[in-house]
Amino acid sequence: MAFAGRWETETQEGYEAFCKLLGIPDDVIMKGRDYKLITEVTQDGDNFSWTQIYPTNARVTNKFTIGKECDMETIGGKQFKATVSLEGGKLSVTFPNYHHTSEICGGKLVEISKAGSVELKRTSKKI
Repeated sequence: MAFAGRWETETQEGYEAFCKLLGIPDDVIMKGRDYKLITEVTQDGDNFSWTQIYPTNARVTNKFTIGKECDMETIGGKQFKATVSLEGGKLSVTFPNYHHTSEICGGKLVEISKAGSVELKRTSKKI
C-alpha cells in the first residue's frame, strides 16, 4: 500500500525536452512547466486506481491490476492496452511513446518516463 495517497509534484527534471519529444505544443509546455501535478492513488492489493490531475483540472484515471492486461489512456486521450508489472517495489508500464516507472524512495513518489535517451523524472511529496 506504499503508493496509496495523494501526491504533489516537488521537482521535475527533463520536462521540456520530454514534452517536445512527444510533440506537445510550446504553449502547453510553458503552462505546465511550473504546475504542481496532483497524483491520487488508491491501492487494494494488486488493484490500483491512478489519477493524475493536470492544469485546468483535466484528469486521467487508469485502473489496473498488476500482471493483467488492461485498457489505459494517455493525457492526450489515446487509448491503448498495457500490462503493469511490479518488481522490487517499482511499478513499470510501457505507454505508446515511452516507458514509465513509479516507485517510493525516501517517502517520495518518484516517476521516470523515458523515450529513447530523453528522460523525465518527477518527484512528488505526499499531501
